[in-house]
Amino acid sequence: MTRRASARNIEPGGGSDPLARTFDDRVDAGRALAKALAARKDLANAIVLALPRGGVPVGYEVALALGLPLDVLVVRKLGLPSQPELAMGAIASGGAVVRNEEVLRYLGGRADAFEQVKRREQAELERRELEYRGERAPLEMAGRDAILVDDGLATGATMEAAVRALRAADARRVIVAVPVASGEASDRIAAVADEIVCLETPMFFSAVGQWYRDFGQTSDDEVRELLAQSQRH
Repeated sequence: MTRRASARNIEPGGGSDPLARTFDDRVDAGRALAKALAARKDLANAIVLALPRGGVPVGYEVALALGLPLDVLVVRKLGLPSQPELAMGAIASGGAVVRNEEVLRYLGGRADAFEQVKRREQAELERRELEYRGERAPLEMAGRDAILVDDGLATGATMEAAVRALRAADARRVIVAVPVASGEASDRIAAVADEIVCLETPMFFSAVGQWYRDFGQTSDDEVRELLAQSQRH
């Protein structure tokens, strides 16, 4: 079943859509997302998987409020060589690869460019996994429900890679939960996940940070500390 949350808070803020809520920061967004999920009785045995780095403070608040374990699922965007911010695909832990064929047309048939970027980002993915988790093994997902959390979705490419990685890991159900997403990204993820819970899908969307008053970068140290704190609860 695919379901999209329809909650909409009328709170004019820094964004360009006066009907969409602007969050104070990732902690505020995580608490709002946790509140939207709190009444769910079918998530008692789920695992919260946050996408580093920005998704971890959001996911931490969700896991804390729902009393669920927290882990990270590392995903790397594959940026177009000439325009790194434009995703031509994404990779995730477990070997999942997503290709954006529309953007790949800009390569002009240079398939080697995709593979070069993929190799570079794979090395960074493995470095980050070791950095965040150390020697601790990933949580076992086979037969479990997963709640995938990020601070927002612009194109949805990296989240799609995360969903596909969990499918490959035999997760029973994959639920994507985000504070804000573009309509395009929301539809994209609704097509691949079992469910998407999104608090806001603004009509005018240019970037995730547009819907946060404080969208400062999350550090590796913060990711490690939040994961360590989650282990102590």
